[in-house]
Amino acid sequence: MNKFYKIKGEIQNYEWGGKSFIPNLISENINKNYSYAEYWLGAHLKAPSKVFTEKGIISLDLFLNENPKETLGKQVAKNFGKLPYLFKVLDVREMLSIQVHPSKEAARIGYKNENKKGIPLNASNRNYKDENHKPEIMVALTEFWLLHGFLDVNKLTRNIKETPELSFLLPIFLEDGYTGLYKKVMEYSQDEVNEVLKPLVERILPKYLNNELEKSSPEFWAAKSLVNKESKNIDKGIFSIYFFNILKLSRGEAIFQDAGVPHAYLEGVNMELMANSDNVLRAGLTNKHIDVSELIKNTKFEATIPDILKGVRNIENGEVIYKTLAKDFELSKIELSESIVHRSISNSLEILILIKGTATFTQGNETMSLEKGQAILVKADTAYKIETNSEVEIYKASVPK
Repeated sequence: MNKFYKIKGEIQNYEWGGKSFIPNLISENINKNYSYAEYWLGAHLKAPSKVFTEKGIISLDLFLNENPKETLGKQVAKNFGKLPYLFKVLDVREMLSIQVHPSKEAARIGYKNENKKGIPLNASNRNYKDENHKPEIMVALTEFWLLHGFLDVNKLTRNIKETPELSFLLPIFLEDGYTGLYKKVMEYSQDEVNEVLKPLVERILPKYLNNELEKSSPEFWAAKSLVNKESKNIDKGIFSIYFFNILKLSRGEAIFQDAGVPHAYLEGVNMELMANSDNVLRAGLTNKHIDVSELIKNTKFEATIPDILKGVRNIENGEVIYKTLAKDFELSKIELSESIVHRSISNSLEILILIKGTATFTQGNETMSLEKGQAILVKADTAYKIETNSEVEIYKASVPK
């Protein structure tokens, strides 16, 4: 009985995506008219991966349904009933929407309420597509910029004070805190947003176009969000850029986004692993539906001290594990050379993708060789080893023990 299967993911061609990283990674021809935003490895019904079996190609969701206990592992099958994570490569060329993910309890309630109201699952004003939470972790494959949670009181006070067009908000922040400040700007009408932000836009946009702004400054990202926009309306997400932490991650560094933490990816390439959900509450930098009352209800209004994860390294088997609170998934990186062999026993179904090099996977009498961009599925309860005769970099998705 095979324990290894090659799998192939699905590309998502969202407009904000890059032009070459993903097709170059998986050795696909580049179409200049397409943007290559995400490469999905998982069983999400929107774009399930393909599994190459002895009987032919089958979608991963159907493959898992045939024998969930054997493939997922008894405990994972019992606790989740399906593959609990979705694994992705992201190439962010243009800024993504600012968003918040609900807790599991909030998702259950929101999903039921929207069902009662008769809002179709594919409706543009639907917030909850399922009953699950959506914590997520990302590891930078290149220099990566993002927004992550509210600044501490002193930094946010300084940002507001030093931005003349926003300084009128300082008494609101000092009096009503994070909640009062955010509620104030998010409840502005579009006309009010335009009136408040127009002077700011007129000041910072020429600086951006003349390359006078640093990426670590809110002015840079606020101005970048305005470039090539056809609408005369100004996006209220610009306020958030001044309120949130702007983080720069170096290659190999990670960040975890839990329920309630507002965030947005700004630029770069990463590996992302998340709970298998599509629940997103948007807060700006988007043309999509923004439900302000639901957003406010689900946002953590507190300072976020960024916890940049370097991972826990096991030198003997070349693995770096990025530990989080999530029970749905665990992300790790495996870096091997000729002298290092990775040995492991899979606790759950694992998906591994090679980002660099070539490697050979072995269990019992079964052997499978993979090249850069290829991915493998390893069934639960499999003792296996990975070897290389060069240097290899692999990312692995699993469920924590």
